[in-house]
Amino acid sequence: MANGLRFRTARDLFGACPAVARDMKTPPTDQPSVEFCRALLAGRVPEEAITFCAYLLPGRAAVWWAHECLSHLAELLGDRDLELLALVRDWVGEPGNPDHRAAVAQAVEVPPATPVSWVVLAADRRDVALAIEQAAGFPAARAVSAGILAGLARVSLADRFAVLSAFVEMGIQMAEMEAQQQSADAY
Repeated sequence: MANGLRFRTARDLFGACPAVARDMKTPPTDQPSVEFCRALLAGRVPEEAITFCAYLLPGRAAVWWAHECLSHLAELLGDRDLELLALVRDWVGEPGNPDHRAAVAQAVEVPPATPVSWVVLAADRRDVALAIEQAAGFPAARAVSAGILAGLARVSLADRFAVLSAFVEMGIQMAEMEAQQQSADAY
């Protein structure tokens, strides 16, 4: 299924999303995106696989992925983050709903102070025109990555790589499901 992804290779993703080069030190290759992502996970800085997935996924799917990752860490999150997770869930379910959009916009904290506040920032940025987002130099994928990585920082060192690996595999599965959906929609 990897051939149907938004970006066939890591180099394609880096070409389409130049901001990823500022967020990762590993240079792109011509490897298929999923293969590159798994190589990042097995590499010196496995956290870069989270960043790569954040850019690989389309915006709303990336926000949902972050929601799902952080939901698995609920016991490590505060009450405010749990409230924000519910807000993100509602926004992903109905992104065009003016009530959800207003609630997300109102909940944005600048600068973000918690893992889920980063994800709320990403959701809010998905509602902003792409030109404004690019001009600001702060893509939503960066906020998704920051939120997930901030959540991972709360996981014990003994468990961190296993949780990181599970999150990356979830991101890859979501990217493949998005590709399947796009393929089905094309017919």
